[in-house]
Amino acid sequence: MKILRKIQEVKSLRKKQPYPAGLVPTMGALHTAHASLIKRAKEENRALIVSIFVNPAQFGPGEDYDSYPRTFEEDLRLCRNAGADAVFSPDAEEMYDREHSSYVKVSGITDLMCGAFRPGHFDGVTTVVAKLFNIIEPDRAYFGQKDYQQFKVIERMNRDLNFNTDIVMCDTVRESDGLAVSSRNSYLDKRQRKQAPFIFRALNKGKEIIQKGAVDGKRVKEEMERMIRENIPCSEIDYIGVYDTETLRARKKVSGKVLLAAAVKIGKARLIDNIIVDE
Repeated sequence: MKILRKIQEVKSLRKKQPYPAGLVPTMGALHTAHASLIKRAKEENRALIVSIFVNPAQFGPGEDYDSYPRTFEEDLRLCRNAGADAVFSPDAEEMYDREHSSYVKVSGITDLMCGAFRPGHFDGVTTVVAKLFNIIEPDRAYFGQKDYQQFKVIERMNRDLNFNTDIVMCDTVRESDGLAVSSRNSYLDKRQRKQAPFIFRALNKGKEIIQKGAVDGKRVKEEMERMIRENIPCSEIDYIGVYDTETLRARKKVSGKVLLAAAVKIGKARLIDNIIVDE
């Protein structure tokens, strides 16, 4: 497995190996969900590159850029065991030189859900992903459903800017109690860790209500919110509700395929999760 630090190293590798390649973009602190993405990407591509880069452009003031877990040696072992052919891990100065002044912005869906609470976050995401697409020129790029809004934003950017990359969404990987696997789960203490799975249980409660015939989006939202407040009393809910799977706008009426999604702060951890319900 090659370890690449410079943009030119990646471009040179791709010239020597021009066959179809997959990309799994990450910020490191890799876990079983990343391994799942890497393994799938390896199955579907002749070559596979994993990027490890804690992207400063997607962190806002007061967020956890400095404290975000960095476990590079462990990350390399996971990548190697999962089948990656190369890891691209540049430093911030390599990706953003002193004169960097260009950013990619997707309008509309970035103002909703997480975007409403993390202004500028998705501009940082789309900028770094666009740079990775230009540097690596992958045939396919793989993202987890847990970050559903991120997936839809990147999908929109990819379409609008005519990148020659297929955007692939992979199922959310969960712990045995249902908690979505996330690097930020490491922020939870023992009590918080026991409470955190109620985010997923609340989403499933919403699914159950819908499957029993509920069509009022507000009622579904209130039931999910109630479960979280009763079982995670110290939490702060950024948002929870029923959303359109394409526009990400809140749905007043439940019909067809919908997204049930939540972002909940538990101590230092801001956890997101979602499920798709198709009547």
